[in-house]
Amino acid sequence: MPITLDAADFLTAYESMPVVDVRSPAEFQQGHIPGAINIPLFNDLERAEVGTLYVRSGRDQALLHGLDIILPKTKKILQTLGDCATGTKLRVYCWRGGLRSLNMAWLFETNGYHVSLLEGGYKAYRRFIRTRLDEAARVVVLGGFTGSGKTEVLNHIAESGEQVIDLEMLASHKGSAFGGIGLPDQPTNEQFENNLYDQWSQLDKDKFIWLEDESRMIGKVTLPDPMIRKIQESPMIVLEVPKKIRVERLVREYAGIDDRLLSEAVMKIETRLGKPRAKGALFFLQEKDYATVADQVITYYDKAYSFSIHRRKNQPRYQFAVSEFDPREAAKGLLEFAHKHLKNGPDLSGL
Repeated sequence: MPITLDAADFLTAYESMPVVDVRSPAEFQQGHIPGAINIPLFNDLERAEVGTLYVRSGRDQALLHGLDIILPKTKKILQTLGDCATGTKLRVYCWRGGLRSLNMAWLFETNGYHVSLLEGGYKAYRRFIRTRLDEAARVVVLGGFTGSGKTEVLNHIAESGEQVIDLEMLASHKGSAFGGIGLPDQPTNEQFENNLYDQWSQLDKDKFIWLEDESRMIGKVTLPDPMIRKIQESPMIVLEVPKKIRVERLVREYAGIDDRLLSEAVMKIETRLGKPRAKGALFFLQEKDYATVADQVITYYDKAYSFSIHRRKNQPRYQFAVSEFDPREAAKGLLEFAHKHLKNGPDLSGL
């Protein structure tokens, strides 16, 4: 008989135990436990058929039709599992811990596997991770104007052994209207949260956790409320980089990728830029004068960012200025600064 585990035990079970998601491919695509293997009991069409029959004719008829679908493909299901599983122990879940996971557990166990089921299914997992993202932690936020190289600096901080969550990498977006250019498609909001928790759960909350300052929306995904509160209330070190250097960095980052996409990004913020400034940016873009385009756009983003951080009345903020931009040296200096000024500074335990 399969055993049932709550979300905490299910996620911390022996790492070599594969996690098998038996929901339909569309459900899996919308969001799943990171690292899970999708071996669906029903495909999307079959799931819709069984669900419709359940509503129209009741549970028994739906079960019988479900068996008609399942039995011919049990061999293929077991072959797929055999290709993925390295041992005989499995973790299995469906949407609510109901018939789909129970049926698959029966099939797997009758073929020599030992199955642990997720109590309450994926729905319970989603509730669980939202509460855990709210736990206290010693967060340090790295702020700075557009083009300051915050992500690059955080990468060097991570290389030094510090704990860093790269929110923009998880979101596959850099946050501005230009932030999706040259990056893969964004995950669903659900999967973004799942991936975020997966990283968060592995960190020591008594040590510094570095995050980049972000707004609520990173492209099309939304930061969970607990993470927004941490970003807006935890101590922030503002990396101050001269505007000239920031413009040069933005030109290196975006010039030559696709002028059409750059033009579309300018038009997305036309109202906020102001029509004269937007028109000028588009003109200089046609002239391949990327530095002037960056200068035009950066002026708007600087004002917007200044307004945003000064609304956070209760957030401790520190300035860290550099005259040149060497991300490795900046990371080294920021670490020294943080461990000197924050280690015995504000009490972060309640954040």
